[in-house]
Amino acid sequence: MTRRAAIIVLDGLGIGPAADTAAYGDAGSDTLGNVARAVGGLTLPNLEALGLGCCAPLAGVAAVTSPRAAFGIAEPVSPGKDSTTGHWELCGLVLRSPFPTYPNGFPHVLIEEFSRRTGRGVLANKPASGTRILDEYGEEHQRTGAWIVYTSADSVFQVAAHLETVPLAELYAACAEARAMLQGPHAVSRVIARPFTGTPGAWVRTAQRKDYSLPPPGETLLDRLLERGLPRVGVGKVDDLFAGRAIASTHTATNGEAYRLIEDALASMPAGLLLANVIEFDQTWGHRNDVPGFHGGLLALDRELSRMLGGVREEDLVIFTADHGNDPTTPSTDHSREVVPLLVLGPRVRAVALGRRATFADAGQTVADFLGVPPLAAGTSFLSEVWRD
Repeated sequence: MTRRAAIIVLDGLGIGPAADTAAYGDAGSDTLGNVARAVGGLTLPNLEALGLGCCAPLAGVAAVTSPRAAFGIAEPVSPGKDSTTGHWELCGLVLRSPFPTYPNGFPHVLIEEFSRRTGRGVLANKPASGTRILDEYGEEHQRTGAWIVYTSADSVFQVAAHLETVPLAELYAACAEARAMLQGPHAVSRVIARPFTGTPGAWVRTAQRKDYSLPPPGETLLDRLLERGLPRVGVGKVDDLFAGRAIASTHTATNGEAYRLIEDALASMPAGLLLANVIEFDQTWGHRNDVPGFHGGLLALDRELSRMLGGVREEDLVIFTADHGNDPTTPSTDHSREVVPLLVLGPRVRAVALGRRATFADAGQTVADFLGVPPLAAGTSFLSEVWRD
């Protein structure tokens, strides 16, 4: 088997409301559409040529008559709107029950137990933006040595600590304790270590973030590939999202780093799957409501496409998609429940309309079909629609 597939997840790059967007409190969210309107139209000639404007109407991006890629959108089915549920669904695992969330902060019994296990007090314990929480509690944290614990609209237990106040190894150990503690009814999707540096008014979150995820509760595309001995190459935080099961990954702090690693993988991997997470649309711009930054990131993605895909071979199947939305134009700094784009390309891919797919899992099921592994529990393969034999 010499076939190669790539699923490149542009984290947070939603492309319009899902069927149940309003039920998640996200009415009005449309990440790409709203950004395009906010900047007076997008100029993305390479993405336009692939067919991005055929996925959904986007100001400045034409729906070209002869796109280079198959195109469509996909609905989320799993409850939730975070990276874990999105990536699991993309790889064929649909959740039936949502992860717990904590809009009023965590129960005091959990906070007390975390404090007891780690030997430090706790500040904050509420939903908050990751940058604003540092402005509010950073100085007190440095004065007292207490953890800054916060959450968001997603199922996350986040622990921030200044590296001059708490050694990085201690922060990681504390998050491992939190992961062990948060099980059963309090089994949050991710515990996240959030190290930072800097001074009041100029705090800086470092690239040493670390996620402690629950292992997937069922088999994923990665498990299927492992069973068949097929290579799995990870770029970005994908190993964290799958709790290190069936994939290792090189983490990246910027989109540019991810693009270089994707380019390298497509130039060298012999077979199997490349699974990549491109982080900054979500982490750097979406969560900070940074429309100019988000726009600049789209322009950079468009410029990098040709170089990134320079190693694509005759038998390759490449899918660009996303895991949720993160609309920087709305008041919220959280993820948004949205449909995601599907752009499917390769020398032997037919540029057909894929329509509105019923689940993200169609992408993973297609890759399973393409790489010749047993079908996944969820999703419908569109391989026969796009592949030229």
